[in-house]
Amino acid sequence: MFTGIVTDIGEIVRLTPTAQGQLHRLRIACRYDRAGIADGASIACNGVCLTVVGSGIEGDKTWFEVDAAAETLSMTTARHWTRGTRLNLERALKIGDELGGHIVAGHADGIAAIVSRDDLPDMARFELSTTRELARFIAPKGSVTLDGVSLTVNAVQDLSFSVLIIPHTLAVTTLAGWRGGGEVNLEVDLMARYAARLSEMK
Repeated sequence: MFTGIVTDIGEIVRLTPTAQGQLHRLRIACRYDRAGIADGASIACNGVCLTVVGSGIEGDKTWFEVDAAAETLSMTTARHWTRGTRLNLERALKIGDELGGHIVAGHADGIAAIVSRDDLPDMARFELSTTRELARFIAPKGSVTLDGVSLTVNAVQDLSFSVLIIPHTLAVTTLAGWRGGGEVNLEVDLMARYAARLSEMK
């Protein structure tokens, strides 16, 4: 489990696809302490929970390796990742950690398309759209996770929704680089999903 509070920005320094294209081995450079990264640990990479299969140090940077399997490549923006892609990183939640965002599973539900970006005096406003299946879980003042970042929904209209990003978030995540026409990983609020399921069972 995660909280959607990014703790580092990593960079893909090596990407090795299999011959069948069904699995990508990614090496990601970061500033985490190598001693704290164990094989089998979970790290959210742009909101996608991936399992560490190796780690080490090269120069002044720690690196860890993860495998992105076929389903991850088909359902998320991981299929577009290349060497040099920057990723929002978050280590798995520990008992006793501060829950600064909201409960995030790290299982991206799909993709949201960035419709537009408006740069305001003190923040940026993004309008995004998604599928009808996922849009029904998104409500004004509710929570969404976009590329691993816990955000509050500002407004909703049909399949579109908007979020406001404060300067701090723009500074410590990859969101400053978002532009209209781009795609981001979307995880809807778990509570909204459970509430919808309960409603269906009545």
